[in-house]
Amino acid sequence: MSVDLTITEGVAEILLNDPGKLNALDEQAIAALSDCYAQAEAAGVRAVLLHGAGRAFCAGRDISAVDPATDDAEGYLSGTVAPLLARIDSFPAPTFAIATGACLGVGLGLLIASDVVYVTDTAKIGSPFANLGATLDSGGHTLFFERLGAHRTLDLIYTGELISGSEAVQLGLFSRVVPHEEILAFTRARVGRVARGATQAFLASKRLVHELRDERVGFWRSLAAESAAQGALSRSADYAEGFAAFQQKRSPLFTGEG
Repeated sequence: MSVDLTITEGVAEILLNDPGKLNALDEQAIAALSDCYAQAEAAGVRAVLLHGAGRAFCAGRDISAVDPATDDAEGYLSGTVAPLLARIDSFPAPTFAIATGACLGVGLGLLIASDVVYVTDTAKIGSPFANLGATLDSGGHTLFFERLGAHRTLDLIYTGELISGSEAVQLGLFSRVVPHEEILAFTRARVGRVARGATQAFLASKRLVHELRDERVGFWRSLAAESAAQGALSRSADYAEGFAAFQQKRSPLFTGEG
């Protein structure tokens, strides 16, 4: 997967560029994405914009070549994904992301870690991972529970229902809805204006908001717990069946047993 970085007038624009795979991320792509944020930080940019090429932002982890028999799901999440999310979360400038199409798993985590997220109504957000014998990860439990409560969170997880960008904004998950054909220009204009603004004042508010979030919901503790849960599930028969069914393009046959 290609991850493209451009820096212009104090703004770093990062593009997930594998539309044929809905910008799904393998470990190499996550390393490349992390490196883009590192380069942007080293360049002293004053704002970051992350978006995806094609019809989806990011469909999550690329599991097309993952063997569940040898998959270290907890190691992947805690050793690869979590450090990337921490880098984005603590980036020393305002960070923005655009949500279009599939925004799932790690893709949802990238949005959660960003400061401001604008969405189109094409966005699809939720937890379809029961079809893999897996669970929601990358901070999804925290976001859904904090904004939706226990009942709606578990409803989304149990049913695999995906909510639209408009509904996600109405529920308070993200910032605002913008028409699909306008969203890139709209966001670029806003990011450019923020990059010319009072960066240190913005960072003070960012720190305060993050402290409030972490005190209230324990985001990083929850992230570690998600990773451990996913690691335990990765050793189950249903996990193996879910991955096999996905890769063979068939419906899974779950036993419900460990």
